[in-house]
Amino acid sequence: MIGGGVAGCSVAYHLARLGWTEVILVEQHELTEGTTWHSAGFVGQLRSTVTQTKMIMYSAGLYPELADLTGLDPGWHGVGGLRLATTPERVEESLRLAGAGETYGLGLEVLSGAEAREMLPLLDTGDVRAALWLPGDGWLDPALLARALAAGASRLGVRIFTGVRVVGLDVAGGEISGVRLASTDASTASTASGAEEWTVQAGTVVIAAGAASGRVGRLAGVDIPVVPIKHQYVVTESFDVPTSTPTVRDPDNIVYFREEAGGILVGGYIRTPEIWDTAHPLEEPRTLFPADMPKFQESWESAVRRVPSLGEAAIAKVVHGPEAFTPDGEFLLGETMVRGLWAAAGFCVHGLAAAGGVGKVMAEWIVDGSPEYDVFGMDLRRFGGHARSASWARAKALDSYSKYYDIVYPGEERTAARPLRRSPAWVRHAELGAAFGEKSGWERVNWFESNASLSQEAGPLQEARPEGWAGRIWSSAVRQECLATRDAAGLFDQTSFSKLEVSGPAALTGLQRVCAGQLDKPVGSIVYTQLLNERGGIEADLTVTRLAEDRFRLVTGTAFGVHDAAWLRGHGLDVRDVTSAHACYCLWGPRALDILGSVSADDLTFGYMKAREISVGNVPVLAQRVTFVGEFGWELYCPSEYGLTLWDTLMEAGTPYGMRPAGYRAIDSMRLEKGYRVWGLDITPETTPYEGGLGFAVAGDKDFLGRAALEAAARRPSQDLPATDAAAPDLDADPPAVNAAAQDRDASAQDRDASAPGPDEDPSGAGPAANPTARDTDASGRRLVCLVLDDPRQVCLGGEPVRVGGRPASRVTSGGYGHRVDRSIAYAYLPAGAAPGDRVEVGVTGTWVDATVTAEPLYDPSSTRIRRLPDRLSMMG
Repeated sequence: MIGGGVAGCSVAYHLARLGWTEVILVEQHELTEGTTWHSAGFVGQLRSTVTQTKMIMYSAGLYPELADLTGLDPGWHGVGGLRLATTPERVEESLRLAGAGETYGLGLEVLSGAEAREMLPLLDTGDVRAALWLPGDGWLDPALLARALAAGASRLGVRIFTGVRVVGLDVAGGEISGVRLASTDASTASTASGAEEWTVQAGTVVIAAGAASGRVGRLAGVDIPVVPIKHQYVVTESFDVPTSTPTVRDPDNIVYFREEAGGILVGGYIRTPEIWDTAHPLEEPRTLFPADMPKFQESWESAVRRVPSLGEAAIAKVVHGPEAFTPDGEFLLGETMVRGLWAAAGFCVHGLAAAGGVGKVMAEWIVDGSPEYDVFGMDLRRFGGHARSASWARAKALDSYSKYYDIVYPGEERTAARPLRRSPAWVRHAELGAAFGEKSGWERVNWFESNASLSQEAGPLQEARPEGWAGRIWSSAVRQECLATRDAAGLFDQTSFSKLEVSGPAALTGLQRVCAGQLDKPVGSIVYTQLLNERGGIEADLTVTRLAEDRFRLVTGTAFGVHDAAWLRGHGLDVRDVTSAHACYCLWGPRALDILGSVSADDLTFGYMKAREISVGNVPVLAQRVTFVGEFGWELYCPSEYGLTLWDTLMEAGTPYGMRPAGYRAIDSMRLEKGYRVWGLDITPETTPYEGGLGFAVAGDKDFLGRAALEAAARRPSQDLPATDAAAPDLDADPPAVNAAAQDRDASAQDRDASAPGPDEDPSGAGPAANPTARDTDASGRRLVCLVLDDPRQVCLGGEPVRVGGRPASRVTSGGYGHRVDRSIAYAYLPAGAAPGDRVEVGVTGTWVDATVTAEPLYDPSSTRIRRLPDRLSMMG
């Protein structure tokens, strides 16, 4: 363990608690003297993601355990916290946060300005429109917490060495093998002159070195994109502020404060942050910079307006130190590209609050292979190769810091360090007025503003924006793109999707082991499948195309390629990332066959979930008959150098048929109508295929990673239902009768229609939206269901609370408006007994909206539009 701050001490403690007896922690100074010691220590339990909130709630429960084990005070002050709102927009944000807080059971309250002042008379609340009161909030003394964690770790057998500097990391065959150490000179903190160096052999090494983590990682050739940024706060002289004073955040005025030693600690996030530009961060203990009060002026003036008595208080000290920020303001956790070398860094000012949770998930990850919580948003591997660029990381980190307290609207796009990665057709998208978004460095079309001027079809959202936040980042173009795809065709650029190839004699065997679906199918077959962890949770959701007997291509989400490739490599597969080698355009809609047929002489009538090599104009293309919008068509892959030509060819061919270029917002709307799941939202490492309604994708005729956990879950009594009512999956059972009938119908049509599915494909034809059955539930007693809101102007964005019978029951995983069905749609996990027709309530920005559990998919339930050739569809009327 490299680093003696709260991160290193917490990971060491939790590893020891899981039974690891050979753990060594080294710190070049004394404990906490790097980044931890000067933290302001704020703990706010309600965060923007489920996992962050869980980690902080876990941390709060850890403090009594530490006190009991060590007899030491962990420095916790549970005084509660106020979060102020002074603008209508901030009130909306507060109401959304309050809704999320209900789903966690945090017991928060929404107060008026007057009620906030009554709770804390020091405040001037004349401009406060609302305030959130979070009784579980408070603050920590960072040094006391780290020392309690270190003492707990020592009690459990961890050996701690201070005054020891890491001078090298030994790597052999892509794996960490040892750490080279040397004593430091106590007076200079540098390696002592003539000091003896020694090596500790270790197969697991965790870099938890705060702002110095990037430097330590480079010793092994690993890039950890930590950016040290200067952060400043002040502490006043005592003026008898009670120790029970709640913490206060005033984000509209970019300031926070709390009591300290009878005075007030005041901090803030300035708009013009400064990087600590040094090659050797934290080389000196307890590093601080000279006070910079001109830069702090805005925060101080905001604090004085909020607490007028501060105007007469003298400043006792200024703390201006380095904080370890990251490109997106989230932790950097997980295994690096060097096997066995891990990182627990990037605490970004707020990380102290989750230090216990960081230790928990890191220890579980190291020991068990995956943590209990879904930590992809904190996974070091969420970034691509561009994270190696110091200029990119700095630009993103500065942007993240400067907007730390800004309201972040779902779908809002940041502009720092853009554009970076661009499709071959990017120039054409720009010419068509594309509204670009960014994911994993890729410029992606959200919608084409040129489509907004098309004539409107009547519908509830013909002219009106949705209410609240859903209407803030919105364009009528999205509706037009959905309707064009329904009525003619849409052309979508999905070049950014990650493409991985696995090949060789052992490719099939290895993939069969890690994929829950059956991959042993003829060349040219496409299989929709999941990668599961040992608990049966979904680590990845992707398609696998068999290109040859010994060669497979996996297509996964834009941001998931590095993560998924690492997961596969960790299970012994040789993986090549070929994302940049291929452009991908998706042609979907009832006129797709006419359009593609006009520029290709090849037979295009091959079946659903099949792939063929064809030519489109002069371009060689791999056409995959698959969809993510519920319309007939293909994903069309070509080598990148042909990408612009292929786009131009398809646009020229499709325009006479009414085809429109379309973007990702239209895709998201249409996939909701079909019930297609999104990994990281609807399905995660914390959910199983059966809970997520994906039981049809689990093979019953082979062994695979996670199968034992699914079977064990099936044998456990349901948590929410009587044991006799628990709908447990039988992995070897035949499909239920309703799906068997659909299978027989489609199989009998196979001779007549080349697009009919084979008998071993998803028999319902609905893909992830297959009607839920007993095979789509396990003994956890919960299942992902579709909700339709009564008021179509109220649109969910994810995270909204769901009540059943007036009581908190769940939260929305994802939501949006379905333009083809004119419905406001949301998905949420409900008890397995929930059935179509059941009524629930959904909290949308403080308004409770009635909703109905509805059978899915809402659009084309029989999936005729996907599986049948369009000319047959028209003949059927």
